[in-house]
Amino acid sequence: MAKILSAEEAVSLIKDGDTVGISGFIGMGHPQELSIAVEESFLKTGHPRDLTVMFSAGMGDGTDRLGANHLGHEGLLKRIVAGHWGLIPTFQKLVFENKVEGYNLPLGTISLLFREIAGHRPGVITKIGLKTFIDPRLEGAKMNEKTRQAEDLVELIEMDGEEWLRYKSFPVNVALLRGTYADEDGNVVMTQEAGTLDSLSIAQAVKNSGGTVIVQVKDIVQNGTLPAREVKIPGIYVDALVIGKPENHWQTFSQEYNPSYSGEVRVPVDSIEPMPLNARKVVCRRAAMELDPKAIINLGIGMPEGIANVANEEGLPGLKLTVETGGIGGVPMSGTAFGACTNPDAMIDQPYQFDFYDGGGLDQAFLGLAECDRHGNINVSRFGPKIAGCGGFINITQTAPVVVYCGTFTAKGLKETIGHGKLEIVQEGQIKKFKNEVEQITFAAEYAAQTGQKVMYITERAVFELLDGVLTLTEIAPGIDLEKDVLAQMEFKPAIAEDLKLMDARLFTDEKMGLLK
Repeated sequence: MAKILSAEEAVSLIKDGDTVGISGFIGMGHPQELSIAVEESFLKTGHPRDLTVMFSAGMGDGTDRLGANHLGHEGLLKRIVAGHWGLIPTFQKLVFENKVEGYNLPLGTISLLFREIAGHRPGVITKIGLKTFIDPRLEGAKMNEKTRQAEDLVELIEMDGEEWLRYKSFPVNVALLRGTYADEDGNVVMTQEAGTLDSLSIAQAVKNSGGTVIVQVKDIVQNGTLPAREVKIPGIYVDALVIGKPENHWQTFSQEYNPSYSGEVRVPVDSIEPMPLNARKVVCRRAAMELDPKAIINLGIGMPEGIANVANEEGLPGLKLTVETGGIGGVPMSGTAFGACTNPDAMIDQPYQFDFYDGGGLDQAFLGLAECDRHGNINVSRFGPKIAGCGGFINITQTAPVVVYCGTFTAKGLKETIGHGKLEIVQEGQIKKFKNEVEQITFAAEYAAQTGQKVMYITERAVFELLDGVLTLTEIAPGIDLEKDVLAQMEFKPAIAEDLKLMDARLFTDEKMGLLK
């Protein structure tokens, strides 16, 4: 029988030097009560310290108030093994200042690694990460000098004459997880969660490592009252239960509770407000023109989130949108609710979603475009002191046959006038996104050319394609000067298609495009 403990009592079970697996995805599924308790214990007693924390998706809101940010103290952490860091500035700072070891592994691969650890297998063997910064021939997923002096968690191997990467297994001592209700025996349901994530895999990894599984829940109920089919984490895995305070147990960091996220009710989709006409909407509209109604699709965080909004506004029927968390169907949400879906058709565990993704199950993927180089490589993971992390980006972009990158052409201070079928640059952005070389290779154009992927790069004023391995300009916006507004704002000159086209004028009008055919 699991013990019912206070948060303070529960985190006292964590020993100095432990490896801790933590659940959560951006603003959902994170045991906020436990993160706060670990921080308070460290600040009060100096313990636990020298922890290795491991998680797939970064939990936070970009401030130091929520999620894993509470753990971002020098001395508390020794090593971070994580997929996404963008909303955890306290972790970014520690890594940038070389105060902790930092490994940035693909989000999906971490989820799968928990499962491999549970089965006492030697790790995840996959092609995910080849020719990107994960590859040991480049950076080996190591984010600073301190980590470069530490052990390798990824190695290049050869099997049957092909290159593979092996992500090594290691014991995980503590799990910090979250569910909705638990019974007195520790059986946990996740009926009001926006996703089940990789919680079961983390619990099994820790239990089979001889460790301690701690679960934050909304409340404890009597034995025999939870339907067996709804139990996601069996009580045989659970050592301690903590009842979270309501303010530390929101369904997402955006909303206390929305039953349409957990599939308990369905809401009318016309309640979702259309986006205003701006550069983001233009990009999302042009991307939406590439949507195949028969395709299984993933929309990444950031700019691509708006494609779902455009599709909904245009009334595009039957789109099968998926998100990394395990959501299938419905309308993916944005911001700190990213990962949740309104009206999902199904919700599966995150590792199974990545089995599907890694195996080429996606037909199309739409991801963010932060930085692109003359080769067509993309960087979304590292910009000096800002460590966004690769998240599920590498898993998705290396396996989907069609990949569309979405973003504005320049950044910081860009102002544009959009309307009447054309685009006008009022003030150019200070930062050029199309660079000679990217800081870090999160997407390798060379690998894409080898595998025959269709790759597009969509901005509000220009569209590029990777044609025969060459980054090629294929469309420009009406009202745009090719030389002044496109080529002069790039650090290199791309190939230009002989039949360079104008982008569709409907993209730049404040009315529905009529994409429904």
